[in-house]
Amino acid sequence: MYRFFLLACILCIFSGCKSVKNDPIKKVLSSNNSAIKKVADQPEHFELQIIYTAVKRKNNGKVLLKDYKYNVDASNYYYPASTVKLPIAVLALEKVNSMKNADVNTVFAVADGGTKFSFADDLRKVFAVSSNEASNDFYEFMGRDYINRKMKEKGLKQVRISHRLSAENSGASQTKKITFYNNKGETVIIPRVRDSAVVPLKLNKILKGKGYYDNGRLIGQPMDFSKKNYLSLETLHGTLKRVVFPDNFPRKKRFDLSAENRELLLYNMQNLPRNAGYDPKEYYDGYCKFFMFGDTKETIPDNIRIYNKVGDAYGTMIDCAYIVDKENDIEFMISAVLLVNEDQIFNDDTYEYDEIGLPFLAELGRAFYELNLKKL
Repeated sequence: MYRFFLLACILCIFSGCKSVKNDPIKKVLSSNNSAIKKVADQPEHFELQIIYTAVKRKNNGKVLLKDYKYNVDASNYYYPASTVKLPIAVLALEKVNSMKNADVNTVFAVADGGTKFSFADDLRKVFAVSSNEASNDFYEFMGRDYINRKMKEKGLKQVRISHRLSAENSGASQTKKITFYNNKGETVIIPRVRDSAVVPLKLNKILKGKGYYDNGRLIGQPMDFSKKNYLSLETLHGTLKRVVFPDNFPRKKRFDLSAENRELLLYNMQNLPRNAGYDPKEYYDGYCKFFMFGDTKETIPDNIRIYNKVGDAYGTMIDCAYIVDKENDIEFMISAVLLVNEDQIFNDDTYEYDEIGLPFLAELGRAFYELNLKKL
């Protein structure tokens, strides 16, 4: 009996070692780096989820994608914050791509407000500094029912967009009229639509913390996120995959973008605030690049491109990125989310973003980069 027990232990240990060796996520999380270790030692406490995709290019031009997942569970809710701007922006581009008398460079206005710039300009703002206002323009253009339906048509089903971001009456069912003014002197009107009512989500961890502030008053019960936006890490990661590697998906599962609009999207996703017209002191390179550079204000090297979308709100931090270093022939995809709210009180603006969240995500990105570098 003892020999069988000993053999089982040896096999278990060997299997575990092999598992760590062959799984890049487990290998990275086994690091002794203090920023990584702090979170990796308590994954449930930080509600940690990670998806890593290895990218391999064949001589015939075909791209092979291999996914690795850690603690990923779409039934466990996390607040997606600004990462919802990725699918919203992509679908807005897809919709404007189908219009005959307007395009991404056409000047437009929301409701009866003053004339804005263009969807191309909103795209710049969404990815350079994560503008809520710009993303809300896209939301008004489509409405939540359209967004949710289109995502599901692409096979991206673990999503429910229910509200605008940081806007008055953010969950209003009726959208605002959009008016395009094209260079022929014509106006193209996208009328208001009334969306269906928001049905509360039924997911694990939809009630969070032990209290929250509402209009300056502490409510001594968990915060209910059931009517908030929902975007699983798999759906977020899958959205990025379809943007970067559309040929790896059946045509009906891709986003219908013109070559020019896809290039515009990709350019803005990797663009840095200093190249998008923003003050580099306030909006430093790592401002919206949590992986690898979120914990520093140093300049990102020219050989590294990060196509991504970040989000942080209610103590939740997320990044979803395609990282490329052409100089060293490196490319990979990574998405991760964690919750940093030690006092378990929401809306108190006391979250460990700088102390735990950013150091973890930055070191995680660097660890995966180094892992790829060692394979060369």
